[in-house]
Amino acid sequence: MRSDKMGQAYEQLLKKIKEITCLNEILELLTWDLETGMPIGADEARADQMGVVSELSHRLSTSEEYLQLIKASEEELAEEKKSGLKVQSSSPYDLHNLDVKADLLRKVRRDADNNSKVPASIASALTAACSKAQSVWMKARQNNDFASFREPLERVVELCRAKAEALGYKEHIYDALLNVYEPGLTTAQVSKVFGELRGHLVNLVSRIAKAKQPQLRVINKIYPIELQRRFCHRLMSDMGYDWTRGKVDDVIHPFCCSFSTRDVRVTNNFSEQAVTKAMFTALHETGHALYEQGSPSEWTHTPLEGGASMAVHESESRLWENIIGRSKAFWEFYYPVFKSYFPAQTIGVDLEEFYKAINYVTPSFIRTEADEVTYSLHIMLRFELEKALIEGSLKVKDLPEAWNSAMSDYLGIVPDTDTEGCLQDVHWSSGLFGYFPAYALGNLIGAQTWQALKKDVGDTDEVLRHGQLGAIRNWLHDHIYVYGQRLYPNELLKAATGESLQAGPFVNYLENKYGALYNL
Repeated sequence: MRSDKMGQAYEQLLKKIKEITCLNEILELLTWDLETGMPIGADEARADQMGVVSELSHRLSTSEEYLQLIKASEEELAEEKKSGLKVQSSSPYDLHNLDVKADLLRKVRRDADNNSKVPASIASALTAACSKAQSVWMKARQNNDFASFREPLERVVELCRAKAEALGYKEHIYDALLNVYEPGLTTAQVSKVFGELRGHLVNLVSRIAKAKQPQLRVINKIYPIELQRRFCHRLMSDMGYDWTRGKVDDVIHPFCCSFSTRDVRVTNNFSEQAVTKAMFTALHETGHALYEQGSPSEWTHTPLEGGASMAVHESESRLWENIIGRSKAFWEFYYPVFKSYFPAQTIGVDLEEFYKAINYVTPSFIRTEADEVTYSLHIMLRFELEKALIEGSLKVKDLPEAWNSAMSDYLGIVPDTDTEGCLQDVHWSSGLFGYFPAYALGNLIGAQTWQALKKDVGDTDEVLRHGQLGAIRNWLHDHIYVYGQRLYPNELLKAATGESLQAGPFVNYLENKYGALYNL
């Protein structure tokens, strides 16, 4: 058992961590309400509320008292390890387990260092610049007016560059921003794996374009929204979503929101003309939700809850949405269920036609509408452009031309307007430089995870044909979910798969699947 004299600073630190985490969860709850049900006239009051909560959280997490408690707790841990102290616990996730404690302290130390490195003047200026840029971006996108957005974006880029310098880096300035979302990952590593992937994808897209194209009639019909809701509810339940710790709401742009492992909410967007959008959104967002619900309950209200990084989170959602949810074996079980909900829409449409329709591949201008083959090309394009903006080799004024040139190189198409081009995403106006790679990295990690899962679970096609999604979820829980944020992404990937990040599994997955689909 613990000595009464040992761990006193750590106990105080845990109380402070709970206060800070709860404030951040409240901020997340306010954001969820803003997106799902807040009255139109409440925007100014909500901005005030979120500002106050955010300021309180920042004040606590950067206070001298908090920093001293972290330091004292680190010293206590060193003494405990030196003394050979053994903590008796019935749970390997106990926050007083020395290994768990070490990982928690590493996490809060990293967060505290990052918070303290960026001067308040830069942080506040960036917040103000992003607020202005987002407002201008919305109008510029609507009016296809990049010229009006140029100056606000230049200011955001300038401040993101200053933020990166403050955070520090060893090799490339972009590393500092990338590490905010992907701890331990470098620009060189991303460039290498994307470089390996790009040629394969461009070649595959070219071959698919020359092949016989599928019929799309089944996915272009009218599907009653209420029946879509019921079918999506069935999918989510079968995946293992805990409805006692979650719910679903309607929004324009779907997302998953977690306030703790005990309250993880999902959103969706339903349209009679877009049944596939709703059901694959359900699979995608529930993939995120299962990861959040899978964190050990002992870590509630601590930074160990949640996912290792944005890329790992995307790997879970994309694995469920694409690798599982667009597989033929999955639909061998669920297509009869789908037909029972929508008998009129599926008359004369066999499984093969349906399967080909939901896996249709074609280059598109809009990232969020891209299929699983072309999607990563959209992300690589953005990675190269935002890296160039941050390092200064690309000027904001030249962004539209650079975008169109890259679209031609990567996807063989050029948008007619900037609205369909460099103005389509909110990320840059929000200052989220370093975020985009996570989307494509998620595809790679998901395929690598699936490869490891198949070695343990066995014939996954047979598992899916029988609708045994629990076997899939249980493996993911034991190898991914239970680690929460204890490990860095590269550490988690090695623990779960035995290997570091690589493009091979994703390339092989796409070649095997689409080679068969299109008779390549």
